[in-house]
Amino acid sequence: MIYLDENMEPKVKKIITHIILGIVGLTLVFGSWGVVFPGERGVRIRLGEIIGGVVGEGLYFKIPLIERVVKMNVQTVKHEVDAVAYSKDIQTVDSRIALNYHLNPDFVQNTYREVRREYEARIIDPAIQESVKAATALFTAQELIERRPKVKDEIKVHLSERLAGKYIIVEEFSIVNFDFSDSYESAIEAKQVAQQNALKAENDLIRIKVEAEQRVAQATAEAEAIRIQAQAITQQGGEDYVQLKAIEKWSGLLPTQMIPGGTVPFLNLTK
Repeated sequence: MIYLDENMEPKVKKIITHIILGIVGLTLVFGSWGVVFPGERGVRIRLGEIIGGVVGEGLYFKIPLIERVVKMNVQTVKHEVDAVAYSKDIQTVDSRIALNYHLNPDFVQNTYREVRREYEARIIDPAIQESVKAATALFTAQELIERRPKVKDEIKVHLSERLAGKYIIVEEFSIVNFDFSDSYESAIEAKQVAQQNALKAENDLIRIKVEAEQRVAQATAEAEAIRIQAQAITQQGGEDYVQLKAIEKWSGLLPTQMIPGGTVPFLNLTK
């Protein structure tokens, strides 16, 4: 059994007192200030109540043990989420949405008061779902594919309006992907094949028509050439002109054998 000297008790009390005072002192020193870093804003809370304005970047002071400053990120954040909706012609549309946003730095205390730091799950995700459904319902499935930029703009307008009321600013919005049911995609593929075949048949018909027109034009040109040549022959002496042309092509050789009753080429004794 250990016995304490009566003279030691005051010393122990003194040590404990010094320790307590030291802890209090450190708390007062280090608990009375803090730093808000770039890309952040602070919300000052005193005994559970939000007080004052937004705490900006840099050094701030607070009452130890009574006040605290909650830091909120106001930098650009990229957030992706899946959304399910129906097109105007009642086709199921599965989409992947990408959103770049940031909290409004001047109103982070309002955001914190309403949803704390759970703004993605409680504000942004539901807003994306509703905006996608509202915009998708304006277009058929085919239009969703063909007019994708227009669909994107419609969704962005809806989403920006909804989030602005919650102090969240939309910077950029994009549709990563549109997916439809397997049956619809098969129907689209079949339709595209049919359109391609129809286009090929139309092109073949145009080609055949052009080739026929070319043949007619060529025959017409040949007939016109023959007509002009015949007219020239008539105007230039008829048979004499023909004989002249034949003489121009004759090699000068006479046949070695004569057929009874035949004539020697180009020799017309009557002339």
